[in-house]
Amino acid sequence: MFLSAIYHRMSEQYCYPLDADNLIINIKTGYDVDKVYIYYGDPYDAGIMGGNERWTGKREEICFKKRLKDHIWWTTTLRPEYKRCKYYFELHSKDEVMYFFEDGFYTEEEMNTDGKTLSYFIMPWMNPADVCKTPDWVNDTVWYQIFPERFCNGDRSIDPDGVLPWQSGEVGLKDYYGGDIRGIRDRLPYLRDLGITGIYLNPVFESNSNHKYNTRDYKKVDPHFGTNSDLRALVDEAHAFGIRVMLDAVFNHTGTDHPMWQDILEKGRESEYADWYMINKWPFEQGRDTRDGRYYSFAFAEYMPKLNTNNPEVQDYLLDIIRFWIETFDIDGLRFDVGNEVSHSFLKAVKYMTGHMKEGFYLLGEIWHDSISWLSGDEYDSVMNYPLSTAISDFWVYKNRGRETFEYDINRCFTMYYAQVNDVLFNLLDSHDTNRLLDKAGHNIDIFYQQLAVLFTMPGSPCIYYGTEVAMEGSYDPDCRRCMPWDEIDSGKRDDEIAEMKRLIKMRQKYQSCKSRNFHFPNDIEKKRVISYIKLGENENLQVYLNCEDTAVDIDISRFSSVVYSRKWRNGKLEPDGVLILVQN
Repeated sequence: MFLSAIYHRMSEQYCYPLDADNLIINIKTGYDVDKVYIYYGDPYDAGIMGGNERWTGKREEICFKKRLKDHIWWTTTLRPEYKRCKYYFELHSKDEVMYFFEDGFYTEEEMNTDGKTLSYFIMPWMNPADVCKTPDWVNDTVWYQIFPERFCNGDRSIDPDGVLPWQSGEVGLKDYYGGDIRGIRDRLPYLRDLGITGIYLNPVFESNSNHKYNTRDYKKVDPHFGTNSDLRALVDEAHAFGIRVMLDAVFNHTGTDHPMWQDILEKGRESEYADWYMINKWPFEQGRDTRDGRYYSFAFAEYMPKLNTNNPEVQDYLLDIIRFWIETFDIDGLRFDVGNEVSHSFLKAVKYMTGHMKEGFYLLGEIWHDSISWLSGDEYDSVMNYPLSTAISDFWVYKNRGRETFEYDINRCFTMYYAQVNDVLFNLLDSHDTNRLLDKAGHNIDIFYQQLAVLFTMPGSPCIYYGTEVAMEGSYDPDCRRCMPWDEIDSGKRDDEIAEMKRLIKMRQKYQSCKSRNFHFPNDIEKKRVISYIKLGENENLQVYLNCEDTAVDIDISRFSSVVYSRKWRNGKLEPDGVLILVQN
């Protein structure tokens, strides 16, 4: 048995309460392991520790598993009667049997040797206050990300100097086109009709850039976007349409024109804000970047000095801003920019405060990598699921890969975190920080919709980047931040693309199985690059087929109730780059 491939610990995503009653236990093994059994029970089933009676536990096979690239992920859900659980594993590999305890592996003979004290895995107590709880509403949400400067110009009287005419082509790094909050308000009926139930706004507070990530005043909407009253009106009107609103919290850094930084520039080390930033060398001057280490900044950008979120005074300052935003604008969530660089202690304070201010408030971190350290329930509820977007994209990038690699990559994304976190992951295929989806799909519109079909059938909540619903073009920043083509939309030239997006959104909203965290890959079509997976729901199951071969494939749909979504499905054949989604009640 390949023992070094076997891993479990009583922490993180390997053992955790799903809720007050259910305990999820996961173990990872190599492919040589055929069966896994768990022995479990209350730690005191054999009496108080120190007695002569030996603890045994109830034996149960762990049947549910997912395939990863080099491992198998086995998972089971237990219901400890007294909120405690003691357990160990029995592993089978052909004729070999090993027993896995906290301190290692034993044969049956070694385990039963007289005098041996067994080190069991123990969940000591499932305290309700320690259970990771995530907002219920997020799993039902379809998000729409808006980069305000490029979405819609609704009030030309507040346009910045040098504003350019609205257009649909390439844009420059420092261009202004006059998008504002009035424009977003004007287009709320469009978003409602599309099926959107959540808006994620890139920064809207005062800043001297078009992206607004170098904040000058956290409590004042940028004058070129409107006023605080305009933002409150946007939230109120969105709520009336059944749409929640999430703001961008840029707390890793400020702009250099922020009053606190200006005070430091004026007074140097004597400034009362000297410890509010991460300054390493005194005196210092502004320069091209911060690679010389004089102070820390976002991505070496000298115009975005890094806040010291370890400082209690800075934490209080930022907590006051969040409190102001919730009380003034009635927002429903925050997305934290550079969410992996602000301090854990600050995030814990944010979670505690917002949880007491507004029930179900959603905290989302911008983290592009494995984020388990932030997702235990006392910091973020979720992160932007860039690993999923990479997993989806890679299968079409590497055209020589078989469909099992897609299975491995998708399974990895949903074995990284707690199940309740998977329900609220922020799933996206493009954003203001990436090239647009059509560009990723090689400008193949059919692959574009294949990938969207995957997005809308994954656990979590899907996000559409503004313009993706009309297959907007765009490469990397700043090209991914083009102006929304309202002339083409209003004239009906994009009706087909909008209708296609509505079909996907309606499918997501109608079938609970789209949102379900339960899925598996039967791979029932004998073709290397035909993906098939089943989503298991409470009322129905969905079967998804994606043909990434160069030739059409036959698919028997006689056992299914109906076709719920398809592209390039004709006469019993799924053509190359086609997608077919079937329902079975």
